Formats: sequence, C-alpha cells, structure tokens
Amino acid sequence: MSPEGKKLMNIIVLGVGFMFIFTAFQTCGNIEQTVIKSFNSTTFHASGYTSMAIIYGVFSASNLLAPSVVAVAGAQLSMFFSGLLYSAYIAVFVYPYTWSFYTASVLVGTGAAVLWTAQGNVLAINSGPTTIGRNSGIFWALLQFSLLFGNLYIFCAWHGHEHISDKDRQTVFISLTVISLVGCFLFFLIRTADPEGAPSDSSEAPLLPSDSGESTLGYSKTQTFFLPSWTGTFPIAQCSLTVTPAGRRRTLSVGVTPQQTCGAVLLTWKLSNFPSAVQACKMLVTKEMLLLSLAIAYTGVELTFYSGVYGTCVGATRAFGPDAKSLVGLSGIFVGLGEISGGVAFGLLDKRGRLGRNPVVTLGLLAHYLAFFLIFINIADDAPLAPEEGTHLPAYIQPSVGVALLCSFLLGLGDSCFNTQLLSIIGFTFRNNSAPAFAVFKFIQSILAALAFFYSNFLALSWQLLIMVALGFVGTLTFFAAKRRAQALACQDGN
Repeated sequence: MSPEGKKLMNIIVLGVGFMFIFTAFQTCGNIEQTVIKSFNSTTFHASGYTSMAIIYGVFSASNLLAPSVVAVAGAQLSMFFSGLLYSAYIAVFVYPYTWSFYTASVLVGTGAAVLWTAQGNVLAINSGPTTIGRNSGIFWALLQFSLLFGNLYIFCAWHGHEHISDKDRQTVFISLTVISLVGCFLFFLIRTADPEGAPSDSSEAPLLPSDSGESTLGYSKTQTFFLPSWTGTFPIAQCSLTVTPAGRRRTLSVGVTPQQTCGAVLLTWKLSNFPSAVQACKMLVTKEMLLLSLAIAYTGVELTFYSGVYGTCVGATRAFGPDAKSLVGLSGIFVGLGEISGGVAFGLLDKRGRLGRNPVVTLGLLAHYLAFFLIFINIADDAPLAPEEGTHLPAYIQPSVGVALLCSFLLGLGDSCFNTQLLSIIGFTFRNNSAPAFAVFKFIQSILAALAFFYSNFLALSWQLLIMVALGFVGTLTFFAAKRRAQALACQDGN
C-alpha cells in the first residue's frame, strides 16, 4: 500500500473506532437518566445528571494534563486505555452501585481529555496540507453517525416497553459495552505513518519525531492540530516543524492559512509557546473573548439540554403511550440528523463563508427558539424530574410525537449553527495566538455544561428553557458585537 493509501486507511480506522465508542457512550448518556429511574434498588441513589456534570467538569480540568500523558504513553495506547474507561463507565449499568457509578464518571472525564488529544495527534500525523480537509471531513462524518446507530438500537430494543426491566437494561448495556470495546481494539489496526519529509530506512517510523539525537540529519514536518469536541473534531492549527539534530531545535513557520474546514480556520502557532494556564487566563479577560464567552456559555447549556435532559423528558411523557421509552432513541437520531445537516451546510459546503456568520447564528437561535416554544407547550413542566412511571401533569397541548421529533432535529441544527460559527470566529479573531483561545473555548463550554447538568436535578422544564432563551439572546447579541470588533481590528491590521 502506498504511503498516502496507508494514511487514508488510518483515518478511516480512526473514525470507525470513534464511531463505535461514541455510538455506545452517547447512547448511554442519552438514556441513562431514564434507566436510573427504572432501577429496582434501595441502595442506588445516583443521578445521571450529576454524573454528566462530573464528567464535563473533570474533562475541562484534565485538558491541561492530557498532552503530557499522550507524549509519554503514545497516541495509540492512550486511545486504547482511554477507550477502556468509556467501556467501564457503560458496564457499570449492568450491575450499578452508587460509588462505582460516580468513580467511573471521574475516570471518563479524565479519559476523554486524553482520548481527544491523542486523536488529534493521529489525525495530524496522517494528514498533509492537501489532505487536511478530506481527512477531517471523513472523520467528522463517521463520528456523527454514532448519533444514529446507537439510538436506532434503543428505539428497536425498547419498542413497546413501558418499563425498563433489569433484563432489558442489562441486555442493552452489555451490548453497548461490547460495541465500545470493539472500537478500542480497532485502534491497534492503525499503522505507523512516515513523517512527511523525514528520511527513513524502512516503512515503519515513530508516531512522533524522536529527540534522542541519534539521527545525523534534520527534517521538516507539517502537522495540523484539532479541537476536541463531544460531537466532532475541528482543525484549528497547522504548523511546520523543523528539527535540527545538533541542538535538537524546534521551530515553526509563522503566518495564517485562511482555509476553512468544518467551519474552523487553520492557523499557525508556536510549539515552544504551548498554551499554558497563564496564557488562557490572560485570554479570558480580553474584550474579544468576554464578548464571545456568553455565546460559548450558551452552547454548553444547550448541549446539556439536547444530549441528556430532552431525551429524559420524551421518555417521561406518558401521553406518548407504551412507546415513550423507545422514543428516547428516536429523539437522539433526529438530534444527530440536525447536527449532520447543519455541519454539512455551514461547515463543509460553505467553505468560502458566503453565508456569513451572523445569518447562520441567527438561524441557529431561531431554530432553538422554535424548538423551545414547541417543547414548552408539548412537554409537561415536571418531565425532567418525573419518576419512572412518567409525568402526570398535562401539557398545554396534546403531546405529539411528531412535534417532539421536530424539536429534536431543531436542537441539533441550532447547535451546529452556533458551534461552526464560534469555531470560525475564534480562529479568525485570535489567529496570532489561537491555542489559548481554543483552550478557553472548551473550558467555558465544559464548565457551563457541568453546571447545567447539576441544576437539571432541581429545575423544572420551564425554568431550564427560560435560562436558555435569555442566555441565547444575550449570547447572540454579544456574538454580533464580537464579529464587528474582529472586522474592525482586521481592517486596522490591513491598514
């Protein structure tokens, strides 16, 4: 197989591995609160919302340590062992205990940071300047299908079940655990790729350049760094690395590549200035980031709602009849369809930015506002907190399955609108210092997601919708202000 063919195969294997892992994990996150309500146990007192809050909180903090873990263990082993932590979290539901459930939540938060850091490394090594867009698109598409397959399985497995029995739960989570494990072992099929431009006496080369100093020749290498996300991976930085063996010096080219892929701008950053906590803190208090922070915070809150809360609400709606529990899976499928539709339309197809950022964000807000209104009148107010038998409160209209699934699609569509444009504007605004900016982006988003999962244990549906309506409106206005400021600064730089 040619070197390019080997790299393409590595990308496909990487994408399929992640598709298996997140088919299991995202399905688990979508149904876990519904499943927990059905436990026939007097010793289990955990909450799925609290678990997800722990995961996002630990994930946010662990990003600071993840690069060091990957550097020591290597990308392949890092992905394998991190994937095992995902499998362990899912397996906890077979025989659940409160202590093991929350312990697994902490471990998954840590593993998530390592997994996505290692994934970015592998994707970068197997991509060149001419294959960045293709490879990231292939990986992104394969990952998004994880929203479809797992939820389709839930829809079929729970169809007609009004109560999730212990046998139903164990069958589903054993299956999901096996699916996740398959993804973990697929990572061992990734073959070592030759560094671009690096001399080699054989077809096998280390995943990362060696600093041992044993080589007598220097070489150059181009890498693309990617922003990890629970719903996709976006390229954020492209850099050229030069290694000279005499002093083992590493330098990077300076400049900006204004190419957009999946809604993100490829940038250049300096290896010796790896984003530190100090740089990120300084970036957080800049006027540009403060303006964007409310929009970023909104994406964290609505991520919580569509990925965990709304599916629970659908499953708790007794008016949907005996298929209510299976509709949790169907709702997740429609969220995935919305994500894919928005990502393709505003990320892959609009590479030249002809649509403009403001109209896309406005469309996302309107899609969410329509979804919030329909959810408000279609779902009972106590649905997020209802017991296993479901809510007994009436909604403002007769609950409709069609309306509920339309809302799922709109939630996914609106989320993709906000995320693609936020990634793009952050890359444009902070093009000369991108790494800490994207670190701040993930930090704010993850912290707000953790906070939203925490308050979902106590707040009724109407209050959760009100929080998103207010934060979405203010966040959109500040996004517009940030865009105007970015354009003004760009004009000043041009002059």
